[in-house]
Amino acid sequence: QVQLVESGGGLVQPGGALRLSCSASGLTVSIYDMSWYRQAPAQERELVATISMTGSFEDETKYTDSMTGRVTISRNNANKAVFLQMDSLKPEATAVYFCHARHRQLVYWGQGTQVAVAS
Repeated sequence: QVQLVESGGGLVQPGGALRLSCSASGLTVSIYDMSWYRQAPAQERELVATISMTGSFEDETKYTDSMTGRVTISRNNANKAVFLQMDSLKPEATAVYFCHARHRQLVYWGQGTQVAVAS
């Protein structure tokens, strides 16, 4: 059974940083496209960042334009974990952050972790 469990969310002041973690079980993280999405109140879920393997077996990262430079996605294949480092956080980053895994027709979601950016 596949499970994605997010952690690391919480309340942080503007300008602060958080590191979100996604612990995966039941799948091989290295062959999946692993992503972080977020959903703010009354808004649609949106892609934040993706890490995937190239044909040369190297990790390739992609970021939503609005998040470029302020977030870094990484993964540890041995520990089956994916991370999202978020820096210089702004209040508009407040949302539930979801871990997402995709490999061909297989798609999995985590339950999400709440991030709140406020003074």
